[in-house]
Amino acid sequence: MPVTFAPYFEKYQALLREVDAVFATVAKACPDAVTCAEGCSDCCHALFDISLIEALYLNAAFNERLPKGPGRERILDLADASDRAHYKLKRKAVKAGEKGVSTEAILADLARERIRCPLLGDDDRCLLYDCRPVTCRLYGAPMEIGGKAHTCGSSGFVPGGAYPTVKVEKIQDRLFALSGELAAGIGSSYPLLADMLAPVSMAILTEYTPEYLGIPGEGGEGGEAPAEAPVAKAPPAGLAPAPGGDCSGCGETQGSAACASCGGSTSWVLKGSGDADDADAAGPDDAARGA
Repeated sequence: MPVTFAPYFEKYQALLREVDAVFATVAKACPDAVTCAEGCSDCCHALFDISLIEALYLNAAFNERLPKGPGRERILDLADASDRAHYKLKRKAVKAGEKGVSTEAILADLARERIRCPLLGDDDRCLLYDCRPVTCRLYGAPMEIGGKAHTCGSSGFVPGGAYPTVKVEKIQDRLFALSGELAAGIGSSYPLLADMLAPVSMAILTEYTPEYLGIPGEGGEGGEAPAEAPVAKAPPAGLAPAPGGDCSGCGETQGSAACASCGGSTSWVLKGSGDADDADAAGPDDAARGA
C-alpha cells in the first residue's frame, strides 16, 4: 500500500492556521512595529532548520508544483549550494564549541550569517509562499527562544519594550509531536526519525523514499539509515529550569523543549485562535522577557 501523509498534512495545515492567527494578532496589536510586506525577504536569508513534518510538506509541494523543467533544476542547484553553505557554518559552530566558545556566542555569530533561501525568486518573493514553514510565518514578530526575546532587525520593535511575544518552543513541541505521530503512523523503524531537523535546502533535495523513512515492507526494511542522520532535539546547552523554582503556573508541559529552555522565566499566553492552553504568545501587556 502506498504511503500517504495526507492525514498528518491536514493536522499540520490546521497548526499553520493557528500560527497565522497568532501572527495576525501580534500585527494588529503592533501595526507600526510589524513591518512585514510583499518583497521583504530578510527572513529568507536567515539560518534555521525545520521539523520532519514541515520538511515532508514542503518537499511534497515542491515536487507537485515543479515536477520537472529548467526552473526545478535551477532551484535544486541553488538548494545544493545553500546546503553546502549551511554545512560549513554548522561545522564552524561545532569547532567553536569544541574550543570552549559559549553557546550564546555561537548562536549570536550564526544569527549574523546570511544564506539566501533557494525558494526565494528573483523578485524576492517566495515560490512556495503558502507552504512556507512556521519560522517563516513568525519571523516578523517578537519570538521567545530560550527564555529570551528576539525580533527581526527590520522590524520596529524596540529592545526593552512590552510586546506580545510568540513562545516558539511551544509550537516546536507541537511540530515534534506531529512528526512523532507521522513516524509512528507510517511504521518507521528509525527511532529518531521524528526528531530529525534539516534546513529548507535539504528538505527540497531529499528524496523521502520508503527506504529513507525506514518503512518495513516498503523498501525500507534492512536498508541503511538516512544519509543525513536525524538530529535529536535538545535545549541549548546551559539552559535548564530554575533550581527549586515553582513552575506549576507557567503553562508549559514539564520535560518539554519549552520547559527545558525556559530557565525559570514565565510569560502569559495570548488567546489566539485556540483556547488559553493552546495559544502560543505572551500577553500584550507583559514585557518581552530578555528583550
